[in-house]
Amino acid sequence: MLLLVIGIALLVGAVMVAVLVAFAGAGQQTGVARSLELLSVRADSRSAAKNELEAKDRLVAPAFEVSRKMAQRLSPVGTGDRIAASLDKAGNPPAWTVERVMGAKGIALVVGAVVPVVFFGLSVTGVLGAFGLAALMFFLPDLLVYNQGTKRQEELRKGLADALDMLTVCVEAGQGFDAAILQVARNVPGPIGGEFARVLAEIQIGKSRGEAFAGLGERTTVSEIKNFVSALVQADRLGLPIAAVLREQTKEMRVARRQRAEEEAQKVTVKILFPLIFFIFPVLMIVVIGPGIIRLVDAFTAF
Repeated sequence: MLLLVIGIALLVGAVMVAVLVAFAGAGQQTGVARSLELLSVRADSRSAAKNELEAKDRLVAPAFEVSRKMAQRLSPVGTGDRIAASLDKAGNPPAWTVERVMGAKGIALVVGAVVPVVFFGLSVTGVLGAFGLAALMFFLPDLLVYNQGTKRQEELRKGLADALDMLTVCVEAGQGFDAAILQVARNVPGPIGGEFARVLAEIQIGKSRGEAFAGLGERTTVSEIKNFVSALVQADRLGLPIAAVLREQTKEMRVARRQRAEEEAQKVTVKILFPLIFFIFPVLMIVVIGPGIIRLVDAFTAF
């Protein structure tokens, strides 16, 4: 039965590939019209002959495009914008784009639907497992992007204090604010330096300082960064001295960092409770009471 299901799955896959190849080649001109078209259009992977393209361009790319369109149809309106915002929070990794995430969602959906049917067949368990696993796999790329964004936001939180200290020192030493941002982008490691570099690049291409920092606030979920951005935007609108604003923000950042450290220290007693109950206490009870129980058992069995 398992071999039959695998054979059917392979046959369906072969038919899908054949249909994709047929539709990819349909509607193209031939003969003299094709020659004239090649003379007027610059040759690329779309206009080249199919047998001259690589396997990934002939088979993988069309299949990935079909999966992307399928995931886009199954997703609610605004999913692309939501994924783009999540990718901004994750730092826009070079290999991750909205199109690739949507394509990965479609591929994960198909894989999640096929695997339970292969193992359990067309039974109730297989069908229910296919629906459940397909739904879970469909949201797996979203979860991966969210996880990457959460890790990066935590790195931003940790690096903000050093960035503010350097920014304050540079401004109070007489440097301009843009030059101070450049020093932070060059010398502060981690994603916080990349964010300040992006802010500086946006200022250089014509955005106002308030708009550039407002964009930084939209790309993060860290409350400290949002407060810092709000203070800078307000100071820029009212014409307040940047050095005084940075000094106050640095003080507030130190207080917030100390409070967060105290909060994490108070959570340790609660977090250590479960390992104590389930792992340490049973071992201690075995070590302390175990020999006595063995002696009692031996004493009662002697009679």
